[in-house]
Amino acid sequence: MEVILGSSGSAVAFASLPSFRNSSALFSSEVLLLNRPPAKRSRGQIHYSSFSKEQSIVKYNSTQSFKNDHVHDDVRLKLWRLNKTFVSRSGFFVLKPESFTWWRKFIISIQKVVKCTEWHSNLGPILSINLVVGVMLYMTFSAAVTKTPSWALTEENLIFLEAWRTIDRAFIDKSFNGQSWFRYRENALRNEPMNTREETYAAIRKMVATLDDPFTRFLEPKKFKSLRSGTKNTLTGVGLSIGYPKEKDKSSSELVVVSAAPGGPAFRAGILSGDLIVAIDDKSTESMEIYDAAERLQGPEGSGVELIVRHGSETRHLSLIRERVLLNPVKSRVCKTPGLGDDAPLVGYIKLTSFNQNASGAVKEAIETLKGNNVNSFILDLRDNSGGLFPEGVEIAKIWLEKGVIVYICDSRGVRDIYDTDGSNSVASSEPLVVLVNKGTASASEILAGALKDNKRAVLVGEPTYGKGKIQSVFELSDGSGLAVTVARYETPAHTDINKVGIIPDYPLPVSFPKDEDSLCGCLQDPTSACYLNRVQLFSR
Repeated sequence: MEVILGSSGSAVAFASLPSFRNSSALFSSEVLLLNRPPAKRSRGQIHYSSFSKEQSIVKYNSTQSFKNDHVHDDVRLKLWRLNKTFVSRSGFFVLKPESFTWWRKFIISIQKVVKCTEWHSNLGPILSINLVVGVMLYMTFSAAVTKTPSWALTEENLIFLEAWRTIDRAFIDKSFNGQSWFRYRENALRNEPMNTREETYAAIRKMVATLDDPFTRFLEPKKFKSLRSGTKNTLTGVGLSIGYPKEKDKSSSELVVVSAAPGGPAFRAGILSGDLIVAIDDKSTESMEIYDAAERLQGPEGSGVELIVRHGSETRHLSLIRERVLLNPVKSRVCKTPGLGDDAPLVGYIKLTSFNQNASGAVKEAIETLKGNNVNSFILDLRDNSGGLFPEGVEIAKIWLEKGVIVYICDSRGVRDIYDTDGSNSVASSEPLVVLVNKGTASASEILAGALKDNKRAVLVGEPTYGKGKIQSVFELSDGSGLAVTVARYETPAHTDINKVGIIPDYPLPVSFPKDEDSLCGCLQDPTSACYLNRVQLFSR
């Protein structure tokens, strides 16, 4: 076993020796004293300053008389310079556990010798500690030089360290899947080849894989750019949102369809939420990373892609043509209900398909337009909405709520942040509201649905949602690559953790209830329709 010590900024990992379990035991205030310049003398006193175990600054004063102060100062000055040079220039050094016994005996023997005279008894502790520390630093530095050809960091090392630091600061699990994250860094820098950018990327992917988190992923520059484009207004592809199967449904390791963008190629081909993507262009999706699959589904406008899709026991081979999918997140219209002429109650229908950077503004605009048309109740359709930008979900919740908690953000230590509203951004906080959800409702959609349900602002109708209760942040690295890192999990205002469970609606929709707005309005207006829902029945709890 070895004890690996890092220089400034690196972690310190110690072997399980009684005296060396933490840095304060190894470097006590007396030893830390030696890594400072020689003290200033004033009126026969020598003043030192060091750090206590509690890391607060304390004064260590000693009033001693030395006949040969200049000898003492000269020794301390040389040893301090040696220590300073070592600390500032060395990267890492290695101490063998077996060497501690030898050094302990060596210290004791020196102390016995220096106790021979009173003068030596005063000088002995300081001189012996200085001498021993100086010799130890020199010896271990020499050993480090012989063991490692060079500790100079290359450009590739710096990219790796940038990724390591990003995960270190942001990742939700501070045990890093039960491993020493600092030790992993040192071992990777020693052992992983990083001579080319591809080798560096491979080392980063290997590091991320040790976290065992399916949503934390390294993104090469092209994939990172593609991911960011998905939060904007257009995307060239087949219009599919995909994810990993839930644990309870994971009979295979293929990717599952979360939702198909309305009007897109996949939607027109009849691909539904819950379908499995078996293969993309003859390449099996078994064990395929989600971002790799997303990249394969996207491509130049007009190009083709072959899919094998399984729905239940039925498997279909589909040839789709990629096209520019407009990500206008909101569609709205006025739905009439049975009544007497112009006095019939009007329902405002809002379909929210994604949480991109325009979502909250588009929802607010739709509400104001519908209210201008004398709408007095609303249906918010979140079916097949796979999420998107977390802040947009919070902002849309503020539109509907007068006050209350929207979501709790939690890490491994519990609640770390609370998002709530005071009603200052409210646009429709009192009108009757129904929210439609299904198993394609995920992520930011679930945050919104959970906030409206737990605050008793809306009635949820449909089927249990997808159950993605973790939040990722995307970080760009200096070379254009990026990391999607799971930074937190969330709980609804009722402190419900919905991860892998989903949000349970208040009651189900009829099986025949349609997803397109024209047919849906017909189900509210025509009492003879098979999907008819009475307005009072729909908005009641």
